[in-house]
Amino acid sequence: MIAQEAGSKDVLMFAFMNREALAQTAARGEAVYWSRSRGRLWHKGEESGHIQRVHAIRLDCDNDVVLLEVTQLGHEPGIACHTGRHSCFFQRLDDGRWQSVEPVLKDPELIYR
Repeated sequence: MIAQEAGSKDVLMFAFMNREALAQTAARGEAVYWSRSRGRLWHKGEESGHIQRVHAIRLDCDNDVVLLEVTQLGHEPGIACHTGRHSCFFQRLDDGRWQSVEPVLKDPELIYR
């Protein structure tokens, strides 16, 4: 599953969904994922407050990837990444080295207490 910001079209994150997570997402209008680390469904923002309001649910041509068009709530600008950044895709390969190219918007220590 890919979460994409509705306005900017930024790719915010990649996560796993099972059928139940997809059904809850559709019913709530907010993103629910399958957390491999927690071993359970995870309502995005349940700890951080960084909820994803879902505007559209799309499926790719092979019917194996879900795209959520979302508005990232809970902090302005929106924080989708557990590192306190807008997007989980904050590293870029430059001259053979990975560089962080997006700022931390809020210290994760202040988000997850």
